[in-house]
Amino acid sequence: MENQAIIESFSEFREEKNIDRVTLMAFIEDAFRNQLRKKFGTDENFDVIVNPDKGDLEIWRNRNIVEDGAVEDPYLEVSLSDALKVEPDFEVGEELSEEIKIIDLGRRFILAFRQNLVARIQEHDSSELYKRYKEMEGEIVAGEVHHVRHRELIIYDDEGNELILPRDQMIPEKDFFRKGDTVRAVVRVVNFKGNKPLIMLSRTDERFLEKLFEQEIPEVYDGLIIVRKVVRVPGEKAKVAVESYDDRIDPVGACVGMKGSRIHGIVRELRNENIDVINFTNNQQLFVTRALSPAKISTMEMNEEEHSVDVYLKPDQVSLAIGKGGNNIKLASRLTGYEIDVYRDDVVEEEDVDLSEFNDEIDKWIIDELRAIGCDTAMSVLSMSVEDLVKRTDLEEETIEEVRNILKSEFED
Repeated sequence: MENQAIIESFSEFREEKNIDRVTLMAFIEDAFRNQLRKKFGTDENFDVIVNPDKGDLEIWRNRNIVEDGAVEDPYLEVSLSDALKVEPDFEVGEELSEEIKIIDLGRRFILAFRQNLVARIQEHDSSELYKRYKEMEGEIVAGEVHHVRHRELIIYDDEGNELILPRDQMIPEKDFFRKGDTVRAVVRVVNFKGNKPLIMLSRTDERFLEKLFEQEIPEVYDGLIIVRKVVRVPGEKAKVAVESYDDRIDPVGACVGMKGSRIHGIVRELRNENIDVINFTNNQQLFVTRALSPAKISTMEMNEEEHSVDVYLKPDQVSLAIGKGGNNIKLASRLTGYEIDVYRDDVVEEEDVDLSEFNDEIDKWIIDELRAIGCDTAMSVLSMSVEDLVKRTDLEEETIEEVRNILKSEFED
């Protein structure tokens, strides 16, 4: 009963650490064998019997019986006279098995065993925690601020595990948290520091915004809308390229929602970060045009080899293309993968006509398509080649030819 009483005293580990009984018993056996090796030099002549169902443990020591006076190692051998005291019919060459009570091993043995067991359980917990959070890299987690430090926040998840949110991974000048506040962030990276997992969070990582889209917008979560790429200047501006394979779904409209209702929660979580949602396309010229919105492009020259593009805009559109602090053009470059240079288009046409004057001859949806790429006047359309117009719009070549003929006739007259 003494053995079982001592084993039951370790049940607190199982309850605190949520370890199943079988695993705990395996740790107990390993810890005992480790201490037996230290005390007796070997554990090979010991049988450690663990019963996880009953929660008890037995230790048996096996020693070879030798002639009196021939004992060389008392831990491995026992004299015949001592063996006969246990069982009167023992003979030389047989094996004597004796049960050892844990309490008889001494207080120091039990304390050392307990320390060994605690170390094994902590190692197991660290390994399990590392595996769990390693699989969650790039996923959003929530926790409560436990301690505010100069360079980082210490956050506890709902199981009391420690998570770290460094200051440089918080939204600059806008993220302020106090002890007890709930924080959402993405798991940026998980590493080992010594034998303890180091779980680093981030609120500035692009994946944070991507996962917020998954959480807040059902079509993204269901896979009907795909987030192609996310670029951010944390707390200032972000651009998100989205795409849907279902023609019935408007990906931009679905993400933004009626009057911005769907994206409002994301903007609030990111401290009023200005988010541009852009329709992704494989047409690179059209993608660059959309990425530079709200600016309207007059013309562009694309260099595929150098992966660069020269963009020409009207004077009043240049500041829109560059954006506050240059954020709009920086993000457009990162989103498209092209180095974008902006130039002022100073060519002034003496004689020009607004496209709205052609409503009677050209369908409104065609005019809207041309306006979307910065062509507001007849000359702005005629200054571009048919090939460029096909690339930058969703119009057919035949339609563009008809429009150009209508516009040319205006100036011929």
